Order: sequence, then C-alpha cells, then structure tokens
Amino acid sequence: MDADALAKAFVEHYYTTFDNNDAGLVNLYQQDSSMLTFEGQKIQGAKNIAAKLTSLPFNQCVYSITTVDCQPSSAPTACLSSLAATSSSPASNTLSSSAKCSICYQHHREAAMFRTIYSS
Repeated sequence: MDADALAKAFVEHYYTTFDNNDAGLVNLYQQDSSMLTFEGQKIQGAKNIAAKLTSLPFNQCVYSITTVDCQPSSAPTACLSSLAATSSSPASNTLSSSAKCSICYQHHREAAMFRTIYSS
C-alpha cells in the first residue's frame, strides 16, 4: 500500500471510529509505546490515550477532514501524515478547526500531535 493510500485509509478509519465509538480507539495505539500530544499535554500508552479521548467534554463530535498530506517513511508500512479538519458538536452547536500530525503504521498509530486552531 503506498503512503497516500495508507494515510487516507487510516485517517478515514480513525475518525469514523472516533465519531461512532471513541472507546474503540484503544485498539489503534500500541499498548505502551504510542504517544499523543493533545493541546500540549503528553500522554503515553494506549489505555491512557483512550482515557483522554473518551474524557473529552463532548458526547458526540463529527469530523470533516479538509486535507490529508503524507510522506513515506523508511519503514515500508509507515508514513508521516498531517491533516486539517473541522469538527462540529451537535450538542453545543459549535464548529472548530484542528490540525493533527501523526506517524501511522498500517495497523496502528505510533505518535500523534493534535491542536485546535482558534480563529482570531
């Protein structure tokens, strides 16, 4: 699978899971080695990452991916991906933008950084 197809498939699967069953995200991270930096907070390990993501203050959020860019890695089943997205929360009727950069393997995410983009 080429890097572009890998990144797009992973992003689609990740955000579909996040939108519909955020507890299921634990399966997309390595038990101890995966890392997530979420709004500056560093979190390590699949269970800790899943706990953070399921503790976010909204019950349902729907993501719309705006762009996905990727770069192949020297590892054959890995790539570096970045994306821009908008998200809406029906409960609070809010819309926000975010950016995420990830190191993805075919079956899991090794590392990710997430940041909300606030308009001025």
